[in-house]
Amino acid sequence: MDALATPPDGTPSGDTHTYTMPLSRLSLTPESSHGPLDGAWWPRCDALALELPALVGSLDPGHGTVTRVRVGAAQWADAPRTVASPDHLIEVHLSYAADEAHAVILDCGTVGRWELLVIPPGETAADAERLLTAAADPWNALSARRILAGAEEEPRPEGAGERRGP
Repeated sequence: MDALATPPDGTPSGDTHTYTMPLSRLSLTPESSHGPLDGAWWPRCDALALELPALVGSLDPGHGTVTRVRVGAAQWADAPRTVASPDHLIEVHLSYAADEAHAVILDCGTVGRWELLVIPPGETAADAERLLTAAADPWNALSARRILAGAEEEPRPEGAGERRGP
């Protein structure tokens, strides 16, 4: 029975329905990064309140607790000021810097920070896979903006690489 439905006897159910996003589509640089990025993240949608807890839950707890994130204002225009993670609140700050337009920066307090390329949710699987790999390359020297710009300039076979969604 659906957790939101009323049982046949008319008494409300004590169950509540909560939705949890599947694990994030994430690629991290192994060990240490030599470039500006520590990997890439491919969210399923542009609802940061849904996506961020899944991203944070995908990270190794040994890297610290994510307490604050900075996201590009253009990509996450309706981002909330805080997002609930399973055991704490995460502060969300909007960035208007051009180099951070397609990045998410995860601050783990005294442990450090992660800067990830944010791949647009509507990107094709083939293009997203290339971007996930490029951003996680420990010798990558390109910013998130430059990786995305380079991907848009790459020639594609006719009909390939068309974006999904609106």
